[in-house]
Amino acid sequence: MNETTRILIVDDHPVVRLGIKQLISEEADLDVVEDAEGPQDAMRKLAAGGIDMTIVDLSLTTGSGLELVGEIKRSYPDMPVLVLSMHDESLYAERALRSGASGYVMKQAGTETLIKAVRRVLQGKIYLSDDMINSFLSKASGRSKDENRIAIQNLSNRELEVFEQLGKGYGTKQVAEDLGLSVKTIETYRSNIKSKLGLTSSSQLLKEAAVWVNSLKE
Repeated sequence: MNETTRILIVDDHPVVRLGIKQLISEEADLDVVEDAEGPQDAMRKLAAGGIDMTIVDLSLTTGSGLELVGEIKRSYPDMPVLVLSMHDESLYAERALRSGASGYVMKQAGTETLIKAVRRVLQGKIYLSDDMINSFLSKASGRSKDENRIAIQNLSNRELEVFEQLGKGYGTKQVAEDLGLSVKTIETYRSNIKSKLGLTSSSQLLKEAAVWVNSLKE
């Protein structure tokens, strides 16, 4: 690469944004020129121009990272987008790719992995970890055995978002406020989630949601 690639980082933690910026900017041909804490800020800075690539976290206080990825790709189809997240790639990587991202890296990965992913995405290729690639191959060949994870994969992006909020101990009203939806809408999502996961009561739903959220921390 002869020219410097100008990158926008979207993450709601200032310290994380600074750390990523320092790591990437050590590369002579990569430069983090902008950062944003949420979707609205990110789209405003993209509209100003001068951005060649965007790195997006999925967990944003003021919106959904997956929805932001989709919005970026609709507005800027040629913009390379890499997702950098703490969330389990076995569930979220496929969703990120469907939303328009070209790669997925977990925050636990090393610096070399992040740089490798950035460069691969800039080349117009897809970046996933070896484990994730193997998971896709196993799924395609019908060898995936984790029925609970498969059931959760069938949740829509919004249903999964509600499921995780419930698992964090938030009540229906709080989830509605956080996601900018009505209580009735959240209740509908709860019903749909129970149906898809084969659950018969609200207590089962909350228990499964809590178990899921705790599993993401392991």
